[in-house]
Amino acid sequence: MLGVVSLFMDMSSELVHSLLPVFLAGTLGASALLIGTIEGAAEALALVVKVFSGYLSDVMGKRKPVVLLGYGLAALTKPLFPLASSIGLVLGARLIDRIGKGMRGAPRDALVADITPEAVRGSAFGLRQSMDTVGAILGPALAIVFMIWFAGSIRSALWIALVPAAISVAVLAFGVVEPDRKGKPVSPKLPFSRAGFRALGRAYWRVVLIGAVLTLARYTEAFLVLRGSNLGLSATWVPMVMVVMSVSYALCAWPAGQWSDRVPRALVLALGLAFLAAAHLALALADGYGLLYLGVVLWGVHLGLTQGVISALIADVAPGELRGTAFGVFNLASGLVLLGGSAGA
Repeated sequence: MLGVVSLFMDMSSELVHSLLPVFLAGTLGASALLIGTIEGAAEALALVVKVFSGYLSDVMGKRKPVVLLGYGLAALTKPLFPLASSIGLVLGARLIDRIGKGMRGAPRDALVADITPEAVRGSAFGLRQSMDTVGAILGPALAIVFMIWFAGSIRSALWIALVPAAISVAVLAFGVVEPDRKGKPVSPKLPFSRAGFRALGRAYWRVVLIGAVLTLARYTEAFLVLRGSNLGLSATWVPMVMVVMSVSYALCAWPAGQWSDRVPRALVLALGLAFLAAAHLALALADGYGLLYLGVVLWGVHLGLTQGVISALIADVAPGELRGTAFGVFNLASGLVLLGGSAGA
């Protein structure tokens, strides 16, 4: 059910995101600099909120209300985009949408760990990741279909995003049952203290370090699109880079998670890093579309081998009563490293 929730909300969000830059620039007259600033501010806000939402779910002893609020906020912003007549309203809607994303991420991953038998934890995270990525593929595809259907009316196409968003919230509200949590109650003090960090355990911090190194070796997928453009892909076909990457990612994530339940997860992560190195090499050497798409496919395989598996690894090592905090801190750390890695790239 949590996989279905992720699929439909990602479908809704990616439908909006695939049209929003064109809507801002063409319909509302925003500059490229302003569009970049809006997106940067939105993503930075989501990173900060993730820490506090995960911790809040630990203190409350309930994760579903926080997750539901996060998905609900994201759904409520969807009508604001087609109704927007000013850049300010779009900025407000994007910020609220990212607050919603930040609120739901860490407690949702902690909830996956809470409700899943330990023996199939990797498979569970891999399945959720696969379904999430399927939504990311279907969203832009729906955008294309409805732009054709509505004869190029971006506002009309943006209204369609309401439907999968509403389905996502409904499935979460009525289809997900949270188990009673066991463990010590969490003190309502912020985790940013020596005692709070120590409570997460050394094994957890080792995983955070591994995740940071893994993320530093990567950069934002926007560079894949730029590489395609650099090699001569037209504006019409350059989105195919992301579609190919997402398909590769979706196909690998669930099998990789299942495999990580049978072998040491570190082995799967190491293989994922090898695929990332191969992707970098193919993209660097590419002088045509063959090596370009090989690099993009290898990049997707890398994500499939690492993203769900490292979530399962965090669930393995973090104290059960602090899982929300653990996922929040990890997401913040990896997000900051990704920003640094992308700036370096």
